[in-house]
Amino acid sequence: MNILNSIHNMDVSTFYWLMARKHRQLMTRVSRIVSMSADGPLYVLLALAFWAFGLQNWALIIIAGFALERVLYLILKKSFKRNRPADILDDFTSFIRPSDKFSFPSGHTSGAFFMAYCLSEWFPEFYLSFYSWSAMVAMSRIFLGVHFPTDTAMGALLGTTCAMLSFGVLA
Repeated sequence: MNILNSIHNMDVSTFYWLMARKHRQLMTRVSRIVSMSADGPLYVLLALAFWAFGLQNWALIIIAGFALERVLYLILKKSFKRNRPADILDDFTSFIRPSDKFSFPSGHTSGAFFMAYCLSEWFPEFYLSFYSWSAMVAMSRIFLGVHFPTDTAMGALLGTTCAMLSFGVLA
């Protein structure tokens, strides 16, 4: 349990360090846009577009992999029940209202890294762009004050793992 307290204390320190080093208004606006680009319904639209263009296998990889990611994400959220920064830090208010109560892992980050992996498999010449976008999604969730750094790190790991499994089974 001592190790978890050490990780939490490091996480809180890193969170405060990041919060102190951003231009609030500009970063908040940019973070909102970047964060919205990783909303789950957009992935469903992408899968439908792939299906419509005759890329059914790609659509199935997204649908099955994202479904797996969502199930594992919900299990982890309900199991860990880690409160969000605004709920445990004194005098801190997040810049957006999160869609659920708990912060670990970051679902936006998980979905973004899932998509970055998939899109990089299909369009390898753009992998740097895809992973840069997913890293910006992770940072945006911290800058918006709804996640600690380890929430986004676990989200990245979860999304990448689910994409790897999806490709291993369906590709």
